[in-house]
Amino acid sequence: MATTKTMPKAKSTQKTSAKAPAAKAKVAESKPAKAPRPRLSLPQVMGELEKAGSAQTRKTYTRHGASEPMFGVSFATLKTMTKRIGVDHELACALWDTGNFDARNLAVKIVDPERMKSADLDRWIKSPMPRMCGGYAAMLPTEQERPSAERKATQWLDSKNERERSAGWVLLGQVAQRDESLPDAWFEKHLARIVSTLHSASNSERYMMNGAVIAIGLRNARLRKLATAAAKKIGTVEVDHGDTACETPDAAASIDKAWTYSTSRGFESPAAAERKRDVPRLRC
Repeated sequence: MATTKTMPKAKSTQKTSAKAPAAKAKVAESKPAKAPRPRLSLPQVMGELEKAGSAQTRKTYTRHGASEPMFGVSFATLKTMTKRIGVDHELACALWDTGNFDARNLAVKIVDPERMKSADLDRWIKSPMPRMCGGYAAMLPTEQERPSAERKATQWLDSKNERERSAGWVLLGQVAQRDESLPDAWFEKHLARIVSTLHSASNSERYMMNGAVIAIGLRNARLRKLATAAAKKIGTVEVDHGDTACETPDAAASIDKAWTYSTSRGFESPAAAERKRDVPRLRC
């Protein structure tokens, strides 16, 4: 009798456990799929930028070399818009082609570097842009497949165009910190070139060359010594920053400071620390 009473109970347990997965599957199927994020059109974005602009920010950007047309949109607003838009290469290209300073500032943040052709990169970096924003465009090749940045830096540095050469020094600085595959000799020859030509270079190019010395000095211990020696040989770098509070950093002191900071946090070099961070165009 005891056996006959327990049989139905066992059957009931099997039935319940068989139903459970089916019930869970039904709940999962009933959840609606996430709708794709709606893409913003060029007029929508330009309208947002215009509303976010201010006279004070326009004044600040003008002092740093920006020119009309521009709305004067803060970097904080651009960062918020970048997070919302994500990567939108077509929109980035359309924004750049407006010629508007704020639109171009946003374009370098939402562009897809892998889809930038060599001619597009050349066109972008030759556009009149202040150092802070033009530099971001110059860094884009470091986010492409490995040989691209080295080739593009070589091309720009050998150019007769001042803007291309300036972009080349910016790019070289990023390559020094982000591409571990290049030999020290590649950077050594550029250090020698900076030592011999910096003081005869144009105002903008002098500033970028000084930055390249610093960046090379952050790559590894050996190049730290060579870059520091080069900085001391160069001496004071005079750059006219116009009506701004900007200053030209002392290369040797900047190299030492960066090494002290990064090694105190357990990194083997400042370049190793930089590789753990977002690229500069997405950080501000």
